[in-house]
Amino acid sequence: MPTVPAYAAHSKSAPLTPFLAPRREVGPRDVLIDIAYCGVCHSDIHQVRDEWGGAAFPMVPGHEIVGRVGRVGREVTRFRAGDVAGVGCFVDSCRTCGTCRRGLEQFCEKGPAFTYNSTEMDRKTPTYGGYSTQIVVDEAYTLRIPPQLDLAGAAPLLCAGITTYAPLRRFQVRKGTRVGVVGLGGLGHMAVKIAAAMGAEVTMLSTSRSKEQDARRLGAQAFVLTTDPAALDRLRGTFDLIIDSVSAPHDVERYLRALRVEGAMAVVGLPPSAVPIPLSGLVQGNKTLAGSMIGGITLTQEMLDFCGSHGIVSEVEVIPAQRIDEAYQRTVSNDVRYRFVIDAATIRT
Repeated sequence: MPTVPAYAAHSKSAPLTPFLAPRREVGPRDVLIDIAYCGVCHSDIHQVRDEWGGAAFPMVPGHEIVGRVGRVGREVTRFRAGDVAGVGCFVDSCRTCGTCRRGLEQFCEKGPAFTYNSTEMDRKTPTYGGYSTQIVVDEAYTLRIPPQLDLAGAAPLLCAGITTYAPLRRFQVRKGTRVGVVGLGGLGHMAVKIAAAMGAEVTMLSTSRSKEQDARRLGAQAFVLTTDPAALDRLRGTFDLIIDSVSAPHDVERYLRALRVEGAMAVVGLPPSAVPIPLSGLVQGNKTLAGSMIGGITLTQEMLDFCGSHGIVSEVEVIPAQRIDEAYQRTVSNDVRYRFVIDAATIRT
């Protein structure tokens, strides 16, 4: 089995170091991608540090992958050498269960093959992610990246982009929809950009006044400092939809009060501990509290095409692979605006 240069974690407490990651030979329906950039997602950190449990080492993280097609299998019809292509959070699924047939492959009833810290559908072959120079993926799970987009900025669309696009589409955001976004980080800044491009009236809800200028630059028409209780009280009954991107414990009820009757709040951040939810905040007003996790292949491609037509990419800081551990520490400290992206050309063994 061929190997390619990569960076891997060998334990939950060790720094990431150069590694030779095995890749399968290009099969009849496979696409080989020469990786250009890979985003650093906070979930990479959780998994490398085994904060969610189930970490398998050595682990090559990375599920925000963009690059150019280097080679395709003989039965591939949608890609050819030189095309710009990407890989998101999973690389296969059973394709036959009810959720797969509905285009919700991320919830495959047999369990999808995630891009890393997982296995192929044979449940034996480990998967290794995008902190590497090449990846081989079935054509059906390879995504077309609009060539007009900056590749480094496009990489986080494969996770942060679809994570926020999915609930905006699910709740039918359009011109005039009143959308509140809680938290201006890697997810929140994408929610602002995409919702604004859909024509929504976007309000940024943040604990930091220093983020107001950025929020307005990204497309928010209004900014509310949520450390001021009176400011949120004035928003009672305002929003059709709130996107909650905060991954730290916080008071959900105060945001539910800001929803209109039959409004919805979609949670895309994942706090490390349980968050109390008073049911009266849902019952009074027929409100909906929903979760959302990435999207299937069809919806992810739709998101990429939407971002291509609107010129939307993530705000990124490009780093060499040798600074991955520094990027992890800065991400945990919220010292990034708004995503780190690894330049795969710097990966070497």
